[in-house]
This record gives sequence, structure tokens and C-alpha cells, in this order.
Amino acid sequence: MTDSAVTIRTKKFITNRLLQRKQFVCELIHPGLAGVSKSDVKEKLAKMYKVADPSCILLYGFKVAFGGGRSTGFGMIYDSLTAAKKFEPKYRLTRFGMGKAKTTARKQRKERKNRMKKVRGVKKSKVSAK
Repeated sequence: MTDSAVTIRTKKFITNRLLQRKQFVCELIHPGLAGVSKSDVKEKLAKMYKVADPSCILLYGFKVAFGGGRSTGFGMIYDSLTAAKKFEPKYRLTRFGMGKAKTTARKQRKERKNRMKKVRGVKKSKVSAK
């Protein structure tokens, strides 16, 4: 990404002391480009707001405007990684590579639960082992 090709604007910038973060709507203007990678945007925002650790910046929900050339999404800059891990939902942490995904699939868990309903007592452990 070249610096002249992409312009980043932050709107509705709020400093949220309770959640130890700055939150904003991020508008990207990128004429001639289909989209901009979030890692490039992260680096540029880190420079703009003098953030030491770019992994504290979380960007999501980007949509390209009709006709292209402009994208809008949401961003948050946490004061520290521990604050991000404390306040962010688990699914979003997993998406950003800070948490771990659930091991078994939802359908498998439901099927196991329903198999266990059909038996009583000690046999439940035998059914769940399958």
C-alpha cells in the first residue's frame, strides 16, 4: 500500500476510560484499489495515534461502499493487551488470534447431548466416549 493511495479518517472518536480503550469509526478512502488490508491500516493507525504495540488495535466490520473507493468499519485501540483480553468477547479474540477456538463443533456437542439423553446412569460415559 502506498501512503498517497489510501486516506484514513477516524470519526466519532471516543475515549472510553471504563473499558480502557479509544473507539472510533474508521473511514478509508482508496480510489483505484479494491480493498485495503487490515494490517496496513493497523500500522498506519499506530503511527497516527502513537501506539507502541499495533496488536492492541482491533479493526472489524469493514464494508466497501457501493461503487468502491471507500470503506467504513469500526476500530478500537486498547491501552494494553491485557485490557483487550479482559473486555473483548471471546469470539473476537479468537478472530484476532488472541484466544483459542472451541475444540468440538457445535453439531457434535448437540449430537452427543442427545445420545446421552437416551441412556441412564453409568452408561452415559460410555455413550459420550464414542
